[in-house]
Amino acid sequence: MASIQATYPQSTFEGFSMTLPRPNVNAPVPTLNLPKIDGGSVQIGVPKDRWTMLFVYRGKHCPRCKRFLNKLDAALSDWTAAMDVVVVSADTEEKAKADQAEFSWNFDLCYGLTENQMRALGLYVSDPLSEAETSDRFAEPGAFGIRPDGTLMLVDISNGPAARPDLEELLDGMIFNINNDRPTRGTA
Repeated sequence: MASIQATYPQSTFEGFSMTLPRPNVNAPVPTLNLPKIDGGSVQIGVPKDRWTMLFVYRGKHCPRCKRFLNKLDAALSDWTAAMDVVVVSADTEEKAKADQAEFSWNFDLCYGLTENQMRALGLYVSDPLSEAETSDRFAEPGAFGIRPDGTLMLVDISNGPAARPDLEELLDGMIFNINNDRPTRGTA
């Protein structure tokens, strides 16, 4: 599986040094075949007729994810007027179906994101804090704006549940980018 991560040279600032892996905008997104809870699957990273917004959530164990996804679902018709919306986690089918039964979301809800897929997308990956949280590694939140040709135009990733994009601002920005065929930024 191709990776969309780019590694930049090590940088040092006042004693702080790190290598910065980042998703490689303007590059093809790895081809992902994501199973949907209602059967079938969604393919990401392949040419389509429309833009795709891929949201990765932490899973059933995360109440912040539920608030975020409830807001997304409330505005879904505005989103789908401009692009396809796909939501995925590393949860099992059983857990994803339980979320769907509880919240009745209308977006394409997928499950089973593997650790290799998480890393290929450039997501942060966490170990559970306890069995009460969940039993397996999971992805931290991410949002990916994908052009119809399958390339990454916009990315927002977090290393924890508290940092999320503002959905109203993100939608407004995505619609502007789509309508004005804006170039990908952050490539310098």
